[in-house]
Amino acid sequence: MAFETETVRDFLDILASDAPAPGGGSVAAIGGALGAALVSMVSNLTTGKEKYRDNWSGMEEVRSKSEPMRAKFVKLMNDDTESFNEFMAAMKMPKDTDEQKESRGAAMAYASKSATEVPLATLELCAEMAGLALLAARLGNRNAASDAGSAALLAEAAGKAAAYNVRINLPGIRDEAFAESARSRMRGALSSLEKKCRETERLMDHILKA
Repeated sequence: MAFETETVRDFLDILASDAPAPGGGSVAAIGGALGAALVSMVSNLTTGKEKYRDNWSGMEEVRSKSEPMRAKFVKLMNDDTESFNEFMAAMKMPKDTDEQKESRGAAMAYASKSATEVPLATLELCAEMAGLALLAARLGNRNAASDAGSAALLAEAAGKAAAYNVRINLPGIRDEAFAESARSRMRGALSSLEKKCRETERLMDHILKA
């Protein structure tokens, strides 16, 4: 399902229902998409404004990254639900014979990795987006500073939510090399995310003195 074609109300109704997907992973990706859209907005409110001429090229570069990033988040939103559905389908495979058990086990292993990889990619993209939010806060139109700060907050919340989804799936993965690589990537992305968001927070405290 392409959730981006749903109305906001319809999507929220689906999310609030007893259907297990979409869930936190898809919501994390939506949060990332919202943050990326805010970054693009700050860029659009800066370029072309004479007062910020010296920052035009920097903000144009930010927008050239934030727009493809927004599309990636939307894809991850759908991918997260699809990976969960694949896992559930694998669980429902027959297991009456040894051959069926082997096929089921292989399908579940593949689906578990996918269900981990998608939120991990969301987390890593959130860390990237936090960097763009920081640049938007530094270079962007001061009248839109709160939007750049909001983008950083969304990046942090979405990234941490995605990390929860990585962590809940890791115990079911038997491929230790894959699991350890995922843990390492998760820790690195969370550290990067935290650093950029704290820097943006300090900058916002300086800009918004009230």
